[in-house]
Amino acid sequence: MPLALLALAIGAFGIGTTEFVVMGLLPQVAQDFGVSVPTAGLLTTGYALGVVVGAPLLAVLGTRISRKRMLMLLMGLFVAGNLLTALAPTFGLVLAGRITASLAHGAFFGIGSIVAAGLVAPARRAGAIAMMFTGLTVANVVGVPLGTLVGQQVGWRATFALVAALGVAGLAGIAALVPADPRPGTDGAHRPGIRRELAAFRNVQVVLAMLMTVLGFGGVFAAITYIAPMMTGAAGYAESSVTWLLVLFGLGMVAGNLIGGRYADRRLMPMLMTALGALAVVLALFAFTAHDKVLAALTVPLIGALGFATVPPLQKRVLDRTADAPTLASAVNIGAFNLGNALAAWLGGAVLSAGFGATAPNWVGALMAGAALGLAVLSTALDRRSTAAPNVAPNAAPATVAAPADPRVPVHH
Repeated sequence: MPLALLALAIGAFGIGTTEFVVMGLLPQVAQDFGVSVPTAGLLTTGYALGVVVGAPLLAVLGTRISRKRMLMLLMGLFVAGNLLTALAPTFGLVLAGRITASLAHGAFFGIGSIVAAGLVAPARRAGAIAMMFTGLTVANVVGVPLGTLVGQQVGWRATFALVAALGVAGLAGIAALVPADPRPGTDGAHRPGIRRELAAFRNVQVVLAMLMTVLGFGGVFAAITYIAPMMTGAAGYAESSVTWLLVLFGLGMVAGNLIGGRYADRRLMPMLMTALGALAVVLALFAFTAHDKVLAALTVPLIGALGFATVPPLQKRVLDRTADAPTLASAVNIGAFNLGNALAAWLGGAVLSAGFGATAPNWVGALMAGAALGLAVLSTALDRRSTAAPNVAPNAAPATVAAPADPRVPVHH
């Protein structure tokens, strides 16, 4: 494994910790500021929406400076946002800190995916992307449970101070281990302009992949955002047990991410459809198993595994379809993950506020994952039609794009 992948995973670990740790701290934050749990859930929604906005804006900047320097700038922004969250005296400023940190998220994973894919042979690119995302998943096994425990024992502010320290470690790792790359326009470095980057969105398969991203992984967040009140209210767990349930969720994410990366390099769409279909079923079952401690503990890691098994194939799908101009589309697809998270968190909070019961968000998640499966079936059908009619215009159906001048950029398979 190239050491640069380790550096990217370190940054991903810090980002993953701050994204997910708030789920276990919602009751503490709500109590501290005298707001309801659904209102505290805005910290998840706000973070996700910040990713959606920040991803394209900062990705455009990333086309103008070197990728290594851009990754370092993004980690600096991440540190600043988490420090604001830790020190904020009002709920509004806590939300502002979360949004500030989130602005770095999409561009970091979008640009990092391109760097990771360019470090290995073409047949291993989904695996390399998965390796970077391993930092995000391991955060749910180590960073999130530890942060939740610290938040419950010392206070949630201490958790975000520790997250800021993780960001400093990530910044140092990138500076030391990620190889320098030429700034665009110098030393023979060629990057497509913004018009070419935007043109990628005229490909219907790119749009479908992003919609699958919104709905598929969003389904996971409909359930997991409210895991603390769900497990304490429906399953009967003590508040302290939420930490260990999040560990199980994180272990499932690690396994699903690695499996998804491995099989996406072999048969991408069949693997993706299998994961989405199984995710829809398991989320629906969670509406029932969440009432039993043992069954809930078995279901939580399955949700993590099936949800994150979709991440490497979806990210690789977008990179494959935008091989000559991947920066903006890659970052926007990361934003699409978080748009789904925001939508799911809002819908989950809505059904809770409407009085449908503590497990109602699971039905929201199941419907979202099922819709993503339908889009995957449609995308596969379009692939087959394109194969049968190879002369169809590229904007009407998927087409193989020209090979990029930069050999680090993934090419279409």
